[in-house]
Amino acid sequence: MSKLGTFWGIGVGPGPVGYIPLAAVEALHQADLVFVPRATTSESSVALRCLTGIAIAPERIREIEFHMDTDRSVLSEHYAQLAETIAVELRAGLNVAYLTIGDTLTYSTYSYILAALQELLPTLPQRTFPGITSYAAAAAAMSWPLGEGKERTLILPCPEDAASLCGDIETHDIIVLMKIGKRLPWVLDLLRNMGIAEHCAFARRIGLEDELLSTDVGGLNATDAMGYLATLLIRKTPREKRHS
Repeated sequence: MSKLGTFWGIGVGPGPVGYIPLAAVEALHQADLVFVPRATTSESSVALRCLTGIAIAPERIREIEFHMDTDRSVLSEHYAQLAETIAVELRAGLNVAYLTIGDTLTYSTYSYILAALQELLPTLPQRTFPGITSYAAAAAAMSWPLGEGKERTLILPCPEDAASLCGDIETHDIIVLMKIGKRLPWVLDLLRNMGIAEHCAFARRIGLEDELLSTDVGGLNATDAMGYLATLLIRKTPREKRHS
């Protein structure tokens, strides 16, 4: 039996070119194959665009379609099939890199792929490189601190109802809201009704051609702003002045 290849998980972006650790770039150059996810609703891979300027021979790239399905059984089957596909290459002794947008282990599909692979190949040599989260990139793009002093920050996927989100906001100083999707209209209405919209920031598709950044979401149009790769930064009270 041939020696297993090494599996690397690499976070890229989100958006701006160059958001990738130097150690991960070295792994990319060593990889025989680079698996690149692409949403079925997109014509091109955002993850691959984040690698602009890093030379990867086209024959080393394996683009894979990702289904944005809410049915967990469908997703589970999809992850299992993808893991089997990658395992074939690893069993052949090839080194494989897998790209994901943002941080590799923060609400990332990579974690599901890694778990499935480790079940198939318990002795798999692997390394996960951290990436930059969408909210860290959003905060940097808008110079918006995610926490100062002893402020309490909560990171969560968007709840299904306004009452739940309202409770989260009332018990924390800052909320990082991810996976918002079609809930954005009522989320913005809630922030306006609570009188805090002017303290909140919104980012979508940072560093890409249709980037949208807003440091006051009071006048943000939900229809125009909705979409994939969106993050909302919520502040309950105005930022405290901490300098003389």
